[in-house]
Order: sequence, then structure tokens, then C-alpha cells
Amino acid sequence: MTEPLDVAALQRRLTEFAAARAWQPYHTPKNLASALSVEASELLEIFQWSTPEESARVMDDDGTAARVRDEVADVLAYLLQFCEVLGIDPLAALDAKIDRNERRFPAPE
Repeated sequence: MTEPLDVAALQRRLTEFAAARAWQPYHTPKNLASALSVEASELLEIFQWSTPEESARVMDDDGTAARVRDEVADVLAYLLQFCEVLGIDPLAALDAKIDRNERRFPAPE
């Protein structure tokens, strides 16, 4: 039976995947941050030269939609591995950042 999808379960799967291939020595914060940047650039490449209107319809084409989903998965995978290595709870970090942004940029009344 597959575990329910949550951040901790996905991080465990990624850790197990890397351990089975003895990749942990390469999963340093620097290497993971670099890989995250590369994957984010690959996501951006899909949108290169497209108009705002074209970019809004990117999921209309099955092939392009599959590429977008794959790159999103790669970005998230490296981000989760980065957080795991540094002991960052990504959901708590995001929650705290939203709190700071709400104080920094109050909604107009």
C-alpha cells in the first residue's frame, strides 16, 4: 500500500531512493541548491519566448503539460532534499514567511 502523500512521506521516499544508490555523499547543501537552480531553469525554459497569454495556456497541450509537471516534480524533489539535509521544515518555513509578508505588506483597507 502506498503512503498518503505528505511532505514527510515524500522526503522519506527521496532519502530511501538516494540511499539505495549511495548518492548521499553528493547531496550536500551546495549541490542540492545547484540542482534546484538547474531544475528551476529547466521549468523556465518551457516558457521562454512565450507571451503571457501563451504561458497561461501551457497546460492545454498534453506534451507540454507533461514537461511542466516533470520539471515541477524535479524542483520540488530537490527542494525537499535540500530541506531534509539542513533540517528545515518547509511547511513551517513557508508559514512563517507568509506571516512576515502579511505584516510587511498589509492588505489595503
